[in-house]
Amino acid sequence: MSEFDRRIDRSGTSSAKWDQYQGRDVLPFWVADMDFEAPDFLLDAVRARLEHKVFGYTRIPDALVAAFQGWLKRNYQWQVPEEWLVWIPGVVTGLNLAAMATAQPNGAVLIPIPVYYPFLSVPANAGQRSIEVPMERDGNRWVMDIDALEAATDAETRILMIANPQNPTGRVYDQAELQELAAFAERHGLVICCDEIHCGILLDPAARHRPIASLDPAIAERSISLYAATKAYNVPGLSCAVAVIPDAGLRRRFNKARRGLTPFIGPLAYAASEAAFNDDSGWLDRLLTYLRGNHERVLAVAGERMTPVEGTYLAWMDVRDLGLDDPGAYFEGFGLGLSDGAAFGGPGFVRFNFGCPRSLLEAGLARFSAAIDGAAST
Repeated sequence: MSEFDRRIDRSGTSSAKWDQYQGRDVLPFWVADMDFEAPDFLLDAVRARLEHKVFGYTRIPDALVAAFQGWLKRNYQWQVPEEWLVWIPGVVTGLNLAAMATAQPNGAVLIPIPVYYPFLSVPANAGQRSIEVPMERDGNRWVMDIDALEAATDAETRILMIANPQNPTGRVYDQAELQELAAFAERHGLVICCDEIHCGILLDPAARHRPIASLDPAIAERSISLYAATKAYNVPGLSCAVAVIPDAGLRRRFNKARRGLTPFIGPLAYAASEAAFNDDSGWLDRLLTYLRGNHERVLAVAGERMTPVEGTYLAWMDVRDLGLDDPGAYFEGFGLGLSDGAAFGGPGFVRFNFGCPRSLLEAGLARFSAAIDGAAST
């Protein structure tokens, strides 16, 4: 039995994921947290900090900075000086600060869709226009349409926001795609803000995550890269993130935007993140092996409704052929809580989180199959 097979009762913990359907026979596969215990080494680090018994305002620990720098160097051969780093409470905070740091009168934010739904609130939060450009399905993967991005970009567009690995499609952009995107950004004078929170969760053995800012110094100078250990190690409730911003002027504007808005990060979140960035336990490799098995099961059931997931633990499923007015509500009627694609800019799709014990996944897939059969028979 795998350590990830254990079913954990999350009722009574104010879990956003499970309390969404409290009192109903609906299994939750929507929000992107996993139903797995955090690894022991990380829990040990938090327990050790708890033993101090004082939890006051906490500066950024030098050991955390060194752990993150070491993690970037090990994984990407990318050496990042400490002054490039801005520690923030979460990646969504970073998305909003990036838009505020580049905002101008009548400015615009360029966003390929579908995308993690908080992206779509960012332009209005920063007083900017939103330019949403659909991605396109190319065989077994989703890709950005550079020609469409070119056509949509206007003189007031100042920032392009992407996720890599991409949420919800599960793409991990290859180097050629990133270089093409970097060239596009340079042609139009755009800052690129990249949410890389899922970078530790690579399911396709051939996939290689590359921070776009690490490609060359020119694109680094127009980039804001956002990282956190919280997805890979399943501790979103211990939120701690970091923005890598090489350009000093852009970094100043980012820091100015956050004044009076972002709180201190707590000492337990610092302890968890430091442990994660220093991890050499093999836990993450075991998690990825388990998630790959889950992915095979989801793909076997969903078939051509989804493209294979290269990164993340999220399947993007096409149910447009079913003609559903409200896909989310329809699947809830079969006891299955999925994320409705409309919130991501992809109506007619649903997102299925398969980061859970296999027995729970099988129960969810049985309900998914029943829902598909039910729609087909009407």
